[in-house]
Amino acid sequence: MRVAIRERGADMAVGKQRAQPPEDISPREFFTRWMPETVAMDEGRRRKLGATEATLVFELEGEGGGSFTVRVHGGSVEGSEGKEPDPDLRVSLDMETWRALNRGTLAAPEAVLRRRLKLKGDFLLGLKLHLILG
Repeated sequence: MRVAIRERGADMAVGKQRAQPPEDISPREFFTRWMPETVAMDEGRRRKLGATEATLVFELEGEGGGSFTVRVHGGSVEGSEGKEPDPDLRVSLDMETWRALNRGTLAAPEAVLRRRLKLKGDFLLGLKLHLILG
């Protein structure tokens, strides 16, 4: 049985580490508010981020998409609209894939293998952050 807890806009399944964003969340809301707040509320994730210092750019193609920069520093995550010119990792995907990943109906490793999610840059950073951020 799955029990969900709603805390400041983040749905978290009891016994699971992965918080699930609202189904209809916009990419802007996800990257600039939801993800940073979710990490800030989770001491375990902050601890796992540790001294990680990285800049990631997410490029979401299709209607409602856009480019977003995520900075990881000092155990926290900060998101903004737009893209940095030289990120440590660039993540490209379409909106359908992004929604499936957020719903949990598609796993990131599977999306990479199916070429629905493309990574350019520090692949190991992508793997590490996937394990921490979900």
